[in-house]
Amino acid sequence: MTRTELSEADLVGMWITENGHIRLELLAGGRYDEARGARRSAYTGRWEIRGPGRIFFADDSGFTATGTVADGTLEVGGDRFRRDGRWD
Repeated sequence: MTRTELSEADLVGMWITENGHIRLELLAGGRYDEARGARRSAYTGRWEIRGPGRIFFADDSGFTATGTVADGTLEVGGDRFRRDGRWD
């Protein structure tokens, strides 16, 4: 997946940090659910593609963040995620 080829279908699913502490599930229809450690649904909100390789997140509490996707890695706020935790 390159920066110019993003679609919702490319992004929907579970994204996990290398240590497994943060699990970010991008849902179809533009919603997300983030778990941290044992805390399920620690953060929820909406997400949308905002250009080549760029994703915008808006937490239900009002917090916003921008992420980037390149070479199978999602980076948001200093955290790096891979699909289904595949860090090989």
